[in-house]
Amino acid sequence: MSSPPSTPNSIPFLFFLLSLFLTSVSSLQCSTQKLTGTKVYPNCIDLPVLNSFLHYTHDPSNSTLSVAFVAAPPNPSGWISWGINPTGTGMAGAQVLVAFKNNGVMAVKKLNLKSYSIIIPGNLSVEVWDIKVEEDGGLMKIFATVKVPVSVDSVNHVWQVGPSVTNGMIGRHEFNPENLNSKGRLSFNGDKGSDDDSNAPVDFTTKKKNIHGVLNTVSWGILFPLGVIIARYMRIFPSADPAWFYLHVGCQLSAYVLGVAGWATGMKLGSESEGIQFSAHRNIGITLFCLATIQIFALFLRPNKDHKYRFYWNIYHHSFGYTIIILGILNIFRGFDILNPQKIWKSAYILSIIALAVVALLLEVITWIVVLRRKSRNSNKTYDGYNNGQNRQQPHSI
Repeated sequence: MSSPPSTPNSIPFLFFLLSLFLTSVSSLQCSTQKLTGTKVYPNCIDLPVLNSFLHYTHDPSNSTLSVAFVAAPPNPSGWISWGINPTGTGMAGAQVLVAFKNNGVMAVKKLNLKSYSIIIPGNLSVEVWDIKVEEDGGLMKIFATVKVPVSVDSVNHVWQVGPSVTNGMIGRHEFNPENLNSKGRLSFNGDKGSDDDSNAPVDFTTKKKNIHGVLNTVSWGILFPLGVIIARYMRIFPSADPAWFYLHVGCQLSAYVLGVAGWATGMKLGSESEGIQFSAHRNIGITLFCLATIQIFALFLRPNKDHKYRFYWNIYHHSFGYTIIILGILNIFRGFDILNPQKIWKSAYILSIIALAVVALLLEVITWIVVLRRKSRNSNKTYDGYNNGQNRQQPHSI
C-alpha cells in the first residue's frame, strides 16, 4: 500500500510562494525600490497613475533636479517617458526623455512636445545631463539631472508609457483616463501631494477645456433640467400663467446658446488634438446638439391646445426634453473623467443635481396634492348640483 503524501513538505513551498507574493507587492512602492549607483534620492513618490514612481533630489545651490523615474511599459517592446513642462500643465510643451529597447539594448530619446501632433526630437528647451537608462525585472528606469528655474519650489512634470517602438520610432500611447492624467506638480520639499497642480500655471489648451466643461455643465446639466422643472410644476397654478411659459422658454434658449458654444468649443478641441479621440463623449455631444436644435423648433411648431395634433406634439416635445437631460448629465460625468478636475468641482455638480432632484420631488408631491384636491372639489360640485336640482324639483312632485 502506498503511503499518503507528506503534507508538511508542502508547507515550506507555500511559505516560499507567499514570500514571493509579498516581495512583488512591496516592490510596487518607491520606498522599497533599490536603485543602482551611488546617488541618493531623499524624496520618492508613488505617482497616482500608470504604476510609476519618481525618486528625486533638488539642489537649490545650483538649481538642479536629479531624478530616477521607474515604470513598467505595457509590454517588453514598449517605452516609458518622463519630463518637465516649463510652460503648462499637460503634455503640450513638455520636454521629455523616452526610454525603450533598441535591438535588445536600452536607448533614450529626447523629445520636445510642441503639441499633440508636433513632436521634435533632439535638443530640449531645458538643460539635461547625466542621462542613463536601464531595465531591471520588467521595469525601465530613467536617470537624469535637469536644470530648473532659480528660486522655485516646484515644477510641472509629466510621465507616460507606451506599447511599441518600431525602427526607433516611438509609437502612440493609449488615451485612457490614466494616460491622460499622467501629469502633476512636483514639489521639491518632498510633499507627497505632488500630483496636486492647483497652483500650477494653466496652459491655453487647458483653459479651453475648462471653458468647454463649464459651458456644457451649466447648459445641459443645470439650465435644461431647471427649465423642465419650471414647465412641469409652475403651469398647474393659474396665477403663474403665462409667466411660467416665458421662464421656461428663456431658460431653455439660454441653455441652448451655452450648449452650442460648449459643443463648438469641444469640436475645436477635437480638431486641434490629432490622435486623441473620446468617441463616446463626442458622439453623445453631437446627439445632444441635434436633439436640442430640433427641440428649439418646438417653440415655432407648437400647435394650439385644442389642435388635433397637440397630443403628438406633446409626446415629441417631452420625449426629446427628457432624453436631452439624461444624455446631458451622462456626458458631463464622462467629461469629468476625461478632464479630471479637482474633486470639489465634481462634488459641487453632484450636489447641484441632488438639489434639483429634491426640489423636483417636493414639487411633484405638491402638484399631486393640488391636482387631487381640484378633482375632489370638482366632483363635489357636480354631486351638490345634482342634489340641489333634485331638491328643487321635489316640491313640484308633491
